[in-house]
Amino acid sequence: MVEQVGSGAQTRLIGGRYQVIQELGRGGMGIVWRAWDQVIGREVAIKELHLPDGVPPAERQVYEERVLREARTAGRLNDPAVVTVHDVLAEAGTTYIVMELVQAVTLNQYVAQHGPLRPEQAADLARQVVSALESAHAAGIVHRDVKPSNIMVADGRVKLADFGIAQTLDDPRLTTSGAIIGSPSFMAPERLQGADASPASDLWSLGATLFFAVEGWMPFERQTTAATLNAVLNEPPQLSRPHGVVGSVITGLLINDPRARFTGPQVRALLDSVPANGAPESTRPGTRVASVSQSKGRLRPWLIASGVTALVLFAAGLLVGRFALVGNSDPIAMEPTLTYGKGGDIEMISLDDEKCGVGKIAAQAQLTEGVSCSEPHDFELVTESTPFSSSDDDLRYPGEEALARYGEGYCSIYFDSDKILAPGKQTALRFVALIPSEQTWTDLADSSASSSSGPSPADQSVYCAVFSANGDKLQTSVTR
Repeated sequence: MVEQVGSGAQTRLIGGRYQVIQELGRGGMGIVWRAWDQVIGREVAIKELHLPDGVPPAERQVYEERVLREARTAGRLNDPAVVTVHDVLAEAGTTYIVMELVQAVTLNQYVAQHGPLRPEQAADLARQVVSALESAHAAGIVHRDVKPSNIMVADGRVKLADFGIAQTLDDPRLTTSGAIIGSPSFMAPERLQGADASPASDLWSLGATLFFAVEGWMPFERQTTAATLNAVLNEPPQLSRPHGVVGSVITGLLINDPRARFTGPQVRALLDSVPANGAPESTRPGTRVASVSQSKGRLRPWLIASGVTALVLFAAGLLVGRFALVGNSDPIAMEPTLTYGKGGDIEMISLDDEKCGVGKIAAQAQLTEGVSCSEPHDFELVTESTPFSSSDDDLRYPGEEALARYGEGYCSIYFDSDKILAPGKQTALRFVALIPSEQTWTDLADSSASSSSGPSPADQSVYCAVFSANGDKLQTSVTR
């Protein structure tokens, strides 16, 4: 509707109350206007469905339904990181969504202007987006298009926008035959293989988005769609530097197997260890982290979360152990990771019912004598962790490198916690992660071996062993 205002100037009113001020942007499905709500007295953003001429009626109806679904979807959510929907109306055959006006730039615009985010900035952004996604998932909604252009940042706030292709459990799927719903370079691999969108696929998309945020480039973007899809399925990206806990989050979110991918609560537990510093405001170059872990003569890049762990528990988020950080005055307490079992560095550990033993933990050693931890002993198995749940013991071997990263992270944070009581432990003690060999891992599905305190002939557990730094025997248990 166009009305006369003042001295003959024309202004456009939508719905008899929203005065259009200016165009904010447009895309394939519509135009976004800045407008003034004359009834309440506030600025709003209005999305107007706008389709090119010649769109068949059936497709037009699909697009119209998407706009309405976006309004219904966002209107069901109550989270500070979701753009609020104020009103939905139809006028002269056109559908409009009236939304909260967010004075912000998109994440891709911000990175283009200021460069990649600092880890603490990315952590704050991730917290808010995870909050929005968990709110949507709890309402039975998957976003299906989490990407940098749908994340708005400014003034300590982050907003997840564009629920236009979100899928709800009680809505029919709005798509055309063979269409890809979402952005291919931010689409989880299981979706490309025909699986339905899920909370796990939204989180994978968040991982790709965070990768872009801290690195400044799209991890799977290629020159053609076919090459992009192949990259998502077969070309896991490599971070140029660790990025602290955020690097661990990214690694855990970009796990191809959705059963092993980090969940929202696991991501939040990780991010809780990073001080909140507000949304992106400025960027300074990151500091490269030095490698401190060696295995079989090869340097490992840094301690980050394994890209294979489904049950990362408390350790997964804290797996950036203090021992790996440049500028830290604490000595490095971790020894090179060893494999155990058939074909491993250590052929077998059999301690019966004890968790302490005699003998040096080293390649080619056979540790078969267990003793009480109240007696003098050379080492103690202080904890163990299974990367996957017991119901997933048929999963293929994730690889020695990935298991080592998981084990190093898990053992380093356990050692650094108050679970290890020895005074001056950073200098008095050393610890090592023991991971299963491939044969030991794959034998588990057919194994009927009874469990014990140490690795069985078929095992998928990661063990953490502690021993004296100077070779002296330990006189008592080092654990709480």
